[in-house]
Amino acid sequence: MDEYERLVDAYRKGDDTALERLVQSLRRPLYGFIYHMTEGRDDADDIFQETWRRAIRRLSRFRTGNFRAWLFRIAHNLIIDRARRNRLLTRPDEDSPDPLALLPDKRPTPDQEAIHSETARRIAEAVAALPPEQREVFVLRTQLGLSFREIAAIQKTSINTALGRMHYAIQRLRRDLLDLRPDTGQDSES
Repeated sequence: MDEYERLVDAYRKGDDTALERLVQSLRRPLYGFIYHMTEGRDDADDIFQETWRRAIRRLSRFRTGNFRAWLFRIAHNLIIDRARRNRLLTRPDEDSPDPLALLPDKRPTPDQEAIHSETARRIAEAVAALPPEQREVFVLRTQLGLSFREIAAIQKTSINTALGRMHYAIQRLRRDLLDLRPDTGQDSES
């Protein structure tokens, strides 16, 4: 039984502080995932809150296993539902803050951010331009550190499909960001 399952079990037995600890421990990765997959802060806030409401209401259905994957699957479904209502998955617009800066432990220091803001903007745009399934796998794996087994469970697909989506996402990002690579030392015109 992992820490999340222990907290779920404690909450079911009446320990309200266990729920607070559970929400607190998953707040940043869950919100970062939702924010990265939606239009912006308002959508992310709504989906984040609805994810926890549904999780708490459906906690009796959660048996054992990977609580984090189960919770992210609820968020995934809500994101898909919202996208269907809007007719397409949206991407951050020019006025939205850089979604990569909101992800856990990946934010640059202020001076690094100033130095690399153009690069970060280009990377964020390239990630946002990925097809939705590839973007989701990429974010879940690289930003949140989920295993491909967890990602496959969230997307209700096979591990091979999740791996393939990651492969295609990386290929596309390499192609789209080729000009950001450091000089390889080959002769170039001056």
